[in-house]
Amino acid sequence: MAKVATITLNTAYDLVGRLKRIELGEVNTVETLGLFPAGKGINVAKVLKDLGLPVAVGGFLGEDNQGDFKQMFQSLGLEDRFHRVAGKTRINVKITETEAEVTDLNFLGYEINPTDWQNFVADSLDYCRHFDIVAVCGSLPRGVTPELFADWLQGLGQAGVKVVLDSSNAALSEGLKANPWLVKPNLRELEAWAGNTLASLEEVIAAAKKLKAQGIANVIISMGAKGSLWLNDASIVRAQPPQCENVVSTVGAGDSMVAGLIYGLTHHLSQQDTLAFASAVSAFAVSQSNVGVSDSQLLAPILEQVKITTIEG
Repeated sequence: MAKVATITLNTAYDLVGRLKRIELGEVNTVETLGLFPAGKGINVAKVLKDLGLPVAVGGFLGEDNQGDFKQMFQSLGLEDRFHRVAGKTRINVKITETEAEVTDLNFLGYEINPTDWQNFVADSLDYCRHFDIVAVCGSLPRGVTPELFADWLQGLGQAGVKVVLDSSNAALSEGLKANPWLVKPNLRELEAWAGNTLASLEEVIAAAKKLKAQGIANVIISMGAKGSLWLNDASIVRAQPPQCENVVSTVGAGDSMVAGLIYGLTHHLSQQDTLAFASAVSAFAVSQSNVGVSDSQLLAPILEQVKITTIEG
């Protein structure tokens, strides 16, 4: 069976809530959906474990409040390769507005010193070479510059590691320079990289082709309700998921998609079937408050409704 590892450099406790609309400057009563040990890579690992894949998790955890993470790793059977550092893992507040989008309030947590980083780089470059796919997900903690991050990704690539990168902002823009094996920016992130608005599907494809041309084998663009695109040497494939009638929270939908992609790739599904499956897992995610797939049979009716189009060979 394929071996997968996820790396989360900036872990977090996600405090997830829901209300109709945030009123700025007013007292807002929020329905609490849960407080979860999280971080993008950990979310990916949770979904993969639910889908039956063994997963190792690594990155950084704050020593002062790691208890819930340790308990979760043990209960789910995740291989724990995290480096503990001084301080606390941060708390992210994620509010789903049923009349709008998710608002994130991301607080600061631990800071990584040069010794912490050097130890992590040496350890991760050693163990990651033994995994079939390594998903590097999320933002950078204080103390890790985008340049340090890109150098580390370059090292993983030189070691022959198939890196899946799902990040944003400076971490994404610098990380793309390392030419990971697969990247999954959303439309907003692709526009930031391109430096202009991408108003049509043709413009999105043109920008994604430029990204692929620099040496990235697989470029996947997530476009929210408009679905997703996957460009590689074989073809350009578009997936359009069914409309979600009951959105509980969109937190973790992107992470669930990454997990679905990795599942399809490790099971040698076709490009079309992999993107369809990933789209179904992502669509399922928005119907619940926490991340995961409690019963994989629940994916079947969603998967049947995903529309797949091959744009060109």
